[in-house]
Amino acid sequence: MLANLPPTSSTPASPEALAAPLTRAPVIVIFIEEGGGDWHARRLKDAMERRGAQVVTSTLKACAFDTRLRSGIDIPGFEGRLPDGVFVRSISKGALEAITLRLGILHALSASGVRVWNEARVIERCVDKSTATFLFQKAGLPVPDTRTAEGHANALAYAEGRLPLVSKPLFGSQGNGVKKAEKLEDLPGEDEVGGVYYLQRYLRAPGQQEFSDWRVFVSGGRIIGSMARQGAHWITNIHQGAQPQAADLDEDARQLALAAVRAVGADYAGVDLIRDSEGRLMLLEINSNPAWKGLQSICEIDIAVALAEDFLDAVTATMAANGVSVR
Repeated sequence: MLANLPPTSSTPASPEALAAPLTRAPVIVIFIEEGGGDWHARRLKDAMERRGAQVVTSTLKACAFDTRLRSGIDIPGFEGRLPDGVFVRSISKGALEAITLRLGILHALSASGVRVWNEARVIERCVDKSTATFLFQKAGLPVPDTRTAEGHANALAYAEGRLPLVSKPLFGSQGNGVKKAEKLEDLPGEDEVGGVYYLQRYLRAPGQQEFSDWRVFVSGGRIIGSMARQGAHWITNIHQGAQPQAADLDEDARQLALAAVRAVGADYAGVDLIRDSEGRLMLLEINSNPAWKGLQSICEIDIAVALAEDFLDAVTATMAANGVSVR
């Protein structure tokens, strides 16, 4: 029976354990960073198990396409069978080929009827800042003036007369690799940005000494938490030293965060908002697998529990549509 499903992917599950009766508990895989030790995944796993789900943790790196299997997808311990739901905490770092394979596996899981949070197309939209910014603009949402193009000469031509600008890696998070260019010589070299320049208008006021913006955590079409990130540096990510503080969002900010999530089609996401030097509310970025340790420290709601509930509700709805009831 499913009760025999192992707690991790290190011990293979028997075919009997993975048999699919018409009434059963949901079988879930949480994809984590290679090496494990994910505080967030542990809390998610515990919250899902308390709701009766059987949860396996694994990595996308450990998965494969295999034409010998009926499903065509090999997840360690499943012997070609598929879970009911997949929660993506991480796709892990890797070469372009590796990332393409892992996203392909997520695409295949969705195409096979597995409920995936967030699915591959959402991760692709969010991890590429230029695509996310394009989708925000297309949805009519306020974003800073931004240009993404290849080549240092192209970047220099755009920057002329528009400094200061913020240069961000096209793929990146937690404020890593973000730089302010106050003169043309400050623009990074092509080797630092992979030849692609994502340049955005610097929004802070000249001489500003204290800095803040907002992180809004959205799940299942609702806001489950928010915080102000405040610090002495213009990069206000918690990993860059900013401090989380409780924040009551006004209605404009709430609606903007929800609209950003709808624009990319995310099931859950972290949305970054800011007011520019003239007080205008702007949408900065969206993260399709956000951390919430800093937010949890000032948030009354248990974020992992809220996420688990929203995710399992979606999974059980998909199971019901496939004729499987959940015990």
